[in-house]
Amino acid sequence: MAETTAPFAIAGVSHHTAKVADIESFRFANEEAFLAAARDRFAGIMLLQTCNRVEVMVEGDAAGLRAFLEEQGRKGFFVHDGSGALRHLFMLASGIDSMIVGEDQIIGQLKKALIDAQEAETATPFLETCINKAVHVGVEVRRRTLINRGSVSVGSAAVQLAEAEIGTLAGKHILVVGSGEMGLLVAQALAAKNLTAMYVANRTYQRAEILAKKIGGKAVKFPELYHYITLSDVVISCTAAPHAIIHKTELAHAMRERCWPVEGHPRPLILVDIAQPRDVEEGAGTIDGVRLYTIDDLKSVNEQTMSTRKAEADRAHGFVEAELALFLRHLNRKTADGYLAELHTWAETVRIRERERALSRIGCADEKTAAVVDDLTRVLTKKLLTDATFAVRTSAEEGDLVSAEALVKAITRGDRIPPRPPQE
Repeated sequence: MAETTAPFAIAGVSHHTAKVADIESFRFANEEAFLAAARDRFAGIMLLQTCNRVEVMVEGDAAGLRAFLEEQGRKGFFVHDGSGALRHLFMLASGIDSMIVGEDQIIGQLKKALIDAQEAETATPFLETCINKAVHVGVEVRRRTLINRGSVSVGSAAVQLAEAEIGTLAGKHILVVGSGEMGLLVAQALAAKNLTAMYVANRTYQRAEILAKKIGGKAVKFPELYHYITLSDVVISCTAAPHAIIHKTELAHAMRERCWPVEGHPRPLILVDIAQPRDVEEGAGTIDGVRLYTIDDLKSVNEQTMSTRKAEADRAHGFVEAELALFLRHLNRKTADGYLAELHTWAETVRIRERERALSRIGCADEKTAAVVDDLTRVLTKKLLTDATFAVRTSAEEGDLVSAEALVKAITRGDRIPPRPPQE
């Protein structure tokens, strides 16, 4: 496959090698400040932050991106560049690289990252082209395959995990903390579980009311959060808060109110924290009766459902590779445009010069004669450049920019074309 001649790099951390705490520490709390700091370092930059990955995409080189992130105090991150970075981007958009393989939310998250970069004036036409192409590939993968069947979101996986731990959700009381996109996904996954009650809590009560109305639940005012934790069998928390909102001390007090009189131990509480940064304070899982799960624990859900989607993922891989090859040729063809512009500008200069010399030798040429000479020189120039243009463009499309440039210089400047290295 041809290598891209356009400078593109991606660096970051994800669920593949990083635990939830590592991803949390890698995050950039102030996205606007991060993009502003990078504005003078790269032609373009985007920041993608989700519950299980933080990735930085730049129109620039990998070495520069690595140095910049290290200056920002980040370490232990992966770096992809060139066609490898584009392949990663396409796989990401397709759901192949997701923790829950085939999940659909990444499409919207990529679009939002691009919008944020545009608003921060750090997006470039090149980055926009790459993201829009990746989104197109992601949509087509889901249209052509069944990769997104089954549990296809972190939200629905959280519900599946809770159900596996508690046996059944039928007849249970469930509290969803957070009413954003993830909260909606969780609530939708719970809607078919024959619950006795579903509560929705959010710092903005009106937003809790909107979500509760959609799924037939009860909106909860945030000051009453721990009271409803006491009443619930399962709590799934997924807010966008920059800090913990379920604290260890208050949770311990709520659990004491769940104690069975005879045994002296509280009724078990399944607490699933899928927020990033985490919603539940460190150490809450040590409280008697609390069974705390995080995004790290959702990997088991993906492993259980992945076997049913493996063939679809393999099909998606093939489509991604085919689309990547086409896109690389497109990018490389655009890179060749600069060389071809130089070639045709040189040829047009020579044509006009020789046309004027010919007309001068003719003497007082009438308009018809001048037009014939002009047309003759134009046609000859075009025909003489046809093969050269094809050779330059083909070399560039195949990623051989050195040959494309050498061909142009050989024609326009008389430079010698360097010999190819011997084949091993």
